[in-house]
Amino acid sequence: MNIGFTTSFPVEIVFAAGHTPIDLNNIFVIGNAGKFVEEAEFEGYPRNICSWIKGMYSVVLSSNLDAVIGVVEGDCSNTHSLMATLQDKNIEVIPFSFPHDKNRKKLEAEIDKLEKYFGVTRQQVLEVKKRLDKIRQKLIRLDELTWKENKVTGLENHLWLVNSSDFNGDPDDFEKRLDAFLQEVQNRKPFQTDFRFGFLGVPPIIDDLYDFLLEQKVNVVFNEIQRQFSMPYLEENLIDQYLRYTYPYSVFNRLEDIKSEIKKRRLDAVISYSQSFCHRQIDNILIKKYVDIPVLTIEGDQPGELDARTKLRIESFLDMLRY
Repeated sequence: MNIGFTTSFPVEIVFAAGHTPIDLNNIFVIGNAGKFVEEAEFEGYPRNICSWIKGMYSVVLSSNLDAVIGVVEGDCSNTHSLMATLQDKNIEVIPFSFPHDKNRKKLEAEIDKLEKYFGVTRQQVLEVKKRLDKIRQKLIRLDELTWKENKVTGLENHLWLVNSSDFNGDPDDFEKRLDAFLQEVQNRKPFQTDFRFGFLGVPPIIDDLYDFLLEQKVNVVFNEIQRQFSMPYLEENLIDQYLRYTYPYSVFNRLEDIKSEIKKRRLDAVISYSQSFCHRQIDNILIKKYVDIPVLTIEGDQPGELDARTKLRIESFLDMLRY
């Protein structure tokens, strides 16, 4: 069975059941993203709704999926309505929630419910976790090659980490390609850049952001949420792993991680990215308040390339840092 999902969740459960998990976001952004958005709007989705929600709706309708897991707490509130419109199309939907207060018992109850739905035991799930953690250990090495040795670009880091949400549905193939990539970059000369940036917030819908930054001699050596998708803490306990995962919880949990990584990675500045019409735009108020290095906030709306205004804002921000 092919099981779509709206954002990272305990993917180990789906693998343990012998099914293929598919991150709808990844299919959306690497496909004809603009067409996916248009198709959802043609179906009646409003213009002033996040493009990711519209994209996922169209991806589900155009894909061979047996069910969709919707993270209805801990991600986007619009997911509730997304699930309703999919149900109306006779798509089986499975809700999953991350408790906002990080309540351990509530999270364990949600995981138990999902395990029962897929007919797997905790021991089976932990066996899969051990397998995936071997790959996650290699992703930690990739991340170190980014921020310690400057041999991996921000875009490469972004792509590998963001795709670890579902391991492209095939952990063995993912690991094989990752091994080859790590072997390749070991022999690279370090990139010569002027600035070390962090990228905060959801992965961007903008195609050429990382390329543009590298042209300006900026390497992104910290991709906040993408790193969270890779589950870098390698906790032995499944519940602990998804309690340490910062994305579904309060911005203050994110800030604790962000401030630690800023210091460890010696960042010069951060870009705080948010999607148009997303409640997480409000989080930028607190990010700018509590992050003690320069912060540039940018916003993405439709899929595509950087607009001239955003390019100018980035260039002006870099001029400020230089002078």
